[in-house]
Amino acid sequence: MEVIESLLIGGYKIIQDTERYRFTSDSVLLARFLKAKRGDAVADFCSGSGIVGLHFFAENKGVEHVTLFEMQPALADMSRRTVELNRLEKAFTVENLRLQDIPAAYTEAFSLILCNPPYERDGFGKADADKALCRKELSLTLGELCLAAKKCLKFGGRFALVHRADRLSEVLCALHAQNLEPKKLQLVAGREGEKPYAALIAAVKGGKSGIEVLPTRVNQRP
Repeated sequence: MEVIESLLIGGYKIIQDTERYRFTSDSVLLARFLKAKRGDAVADFCSGSGIVGLHFFAENKGVEHVTLFEMQPALADMSRRTVELNRLEKAFTVENLRLQDIPAAYTEAFSLILCNPPYERDGFGKADADKALCRKELSLTLGELCLAAKKCLKFGGRFALVHRADRLSEVLCALHAQNLEPKKLQLVAGREGEKPYAALIAAVKGGKSGIEVLPTRVNQRP
């Protein structure tokens, strides 16, 4: 069942489906991890219902345009209707396609790409097909994600993503392999003193070595 929920910022609303994969607090943390720079051309990879791109747009008044990339038709359609609901047709473009199939027109088109990707490696498990595609690397691998980011980023552009903390070494290696130099890292824990469960990472295409490691962020889950 679809519901319209408040984004709790800027008066914006977002359409969600209670029976599909809904966004989590990790998406909000990612949207707040970086600030926009003047003239940023922004993309949201694996955008789902559009939460990361919409929240980043709401948080950063200087953002003029955001392109949402989502492979699942139902989620891409939901994103389009959210854009229309908020009267943001001039500020958003929704592309319903796989990241592996992004056309040449988007080569080096963006200065900032955000992504909350599927980051579990096992099979479907008990999840239905739609939810599994959002959570698990069934149609997009970490290497393919980083390759798409490299293709679409301008030189010096930023790529920010949230991923599992226990796969951090894989993420850093995958970024390095595509000349995306990690520049900022923050681990996320559910409670003070607990082992981190997620990592927020920002990389720069063609950047120099050297990474800023921020204090662990506590994000209490309900």
